[in-house]
Amino acid sequence: MTKKKFKILAAGDFHGDSDIAKKLAKKAEKEKVDLVVLVGDITGPIETENLLKPFTDKKQKLVFVPGNWDSSETAEFLSKLYGVKNLENNYVKYHDVGIFGIGSPDWQLNLNEKKAFSKLKKDFGKIKDLEKKIMVSHIHAADTKSEFSGFEGSKGVKKAIKEFQPNLFISGHIHEAEGMEEKVGKTKVVSVGKKGKIIEI
Repeated sequence: MTKKKFKILAAGDFHGDSDIAKKLAKKAEKEKVDLVVLVGDITGPIETENLLKPFTDKKQKLVFVPGNWDSSETAEFLSKLYGVKNLENNYVKYHDVGIFGIGSPDWQLNLNEKKAFSKLKKDFGKIKDLEKKIMVSHIHAADTKSEFSGFEGSKGVKKAIKEFQPNLFISGHIHEAEGMEEKVGKTKVVSVGKKGKIIEI
């Protein structure tokens, strides 16, 4: 008997546009996803208030990491207001799926690589016995396709992928890389953006 696939909608970088949030929530509903994962740069100059509401209104399970446009305070506020997990401070388990990750709030364009790896290692330790593992970061990993943009990826994040080999790694940040996929060892690496991508593992 084959195990049921875990279906997610991964998206990000919609920079305060609640119309995009509404479209993504509709897509998640139509596709009957198990979880929505937002990879950061959720807030922006337009608005903050209604960016997670479309998902929670539809009773969708949601986790996120903050991106460089999201302040730590706003991320914490949204997490508390809507009762959703910020992976910057938590790891999450759903049945046989573990989700962990790292954000880059407060205008960070580069992570403290040592700290980033150490945080990912600690959280991975909490979910490592689960059957499926998903790692999420706003900033892409070093030596991956997203670096075509000229922006260096995170070496700490790349080290975590290589060492822990999660089933799936999702990142955003580089808008032009949306939709790019590759393999790093056994890990499927996917770059997502505001269109959103349905991924099954």
